[in-house]
Amino acid sequence: MATHKILAEETVAVSEVRKNPGRYFTDKAVAVMSHNKATGYMVGAELFENMIMILEQNQAGKAIAGQFRPSAARLQEIAAASADFLRNASEEDLGQFSE
Repeated sequence: MATHKILAEETVAVSEVRKNPGRYFTDKAVAVMSHNKATGYMVGAELFENMIMILEQNQAGKAIAGQFRPSAARLQEIAAASADFLRNASEEDLGQFSE
């Protein structure tokens, strides 16, 4: 079974988008799913404008400031996965790290 990368924290079925499309134009990308595959993404105007600005800066060779803003739930997932890794890590996994 092939897996598909979804580049959004929220997903919505295309049938739900048809019922109320305006609900999904937010400050975060929403993956629109059809047959369990992301067929597109919906974003609000402000996010789209920021994306275009970043693309233009990139094409002009200008430095781009990062904006990593995961949700609280995603941060908890990252912290839990990191804690599990550290608890189960071998000396080889840790390499040169020490207390």
